[in-house]
Amino acid sequence: MDNGKERIRILKNGPYVVTGDVPLRVEKIVPDEDGNGERYENGQEYEVVGTYCLCRCGHTQDRPYCDGTHEKVGFEAVETASRACYCDSARVYEGETIDLLDRPELCVRARFCDRFENAWRLTLKSSCDHPENEERAIYEANNCPGGRITVRKCGVEIEPDLPREIALLEDVYYDTRGPVYVKGGITIESADGTEYETRNRRALCRCGETRNQPFCDGTHLHEKHMRGL
Repeated sequence: MDNGKERIRILKNGPYVVTGDVPLRVEKIVPDEDGNGERYENGQEYEVVGTYCLCRCGHTQDRPYCDGTHEKVGFEAVETASRACYCDSARVYEGETIDLLDRPELCVRARFCDRFENAWRLTLKSSCDHPENEERAIYEANNCPGGRITVRKCGVEIEPDLPREIALLEDVYYDTRGPVYVKGGITIESADGTEYETRNRRALCRCGETRNQPFCDGTHLHEKHMRGL
């Protein structure tokens, strides 16, 4: 994947430094009648030029940008996420027509995978006689912002066509600010200078409390400082 000049560099115990004129917008997770993720809805677009810094501790007063509050609150965030390749480390659920790859620690609790039947059951029930199961599993996997689940068919991973941009997710159902949704294969550089695996879908923590730094693990849903859209 050609990741161009766009880059997100993680500063030690500090913000995400975004370079390369990466577009920035708010994107809302709109729920269905059961509270599961149904679709995304575009929100505010920010004017960006060149480099900008996004808050990682969750306590900035200049949302979504860093204002230095991480130093005042003594923010510490050791990067604990695995550097293993997604394909090599994901659990595989095999269906008749498709497989589902799964890395549970990348779940951001967006709940797209729970629409209809969940993506795992749909995969296991996929068949030539019931193509709707395959279609729904692909829909659910492709809307997973953290890239936890991916559908693979005939040995090829199915990915949505996403622009290179950053979306600040907001969860309408829980009235909560969610992760930094990184789209389109933008490079993410660790504080130690190494690069994480480049993927089409990534979700970076925005509340500062994830146990899978720097990636979101859904903890924002329980953090008071992330409430209120």
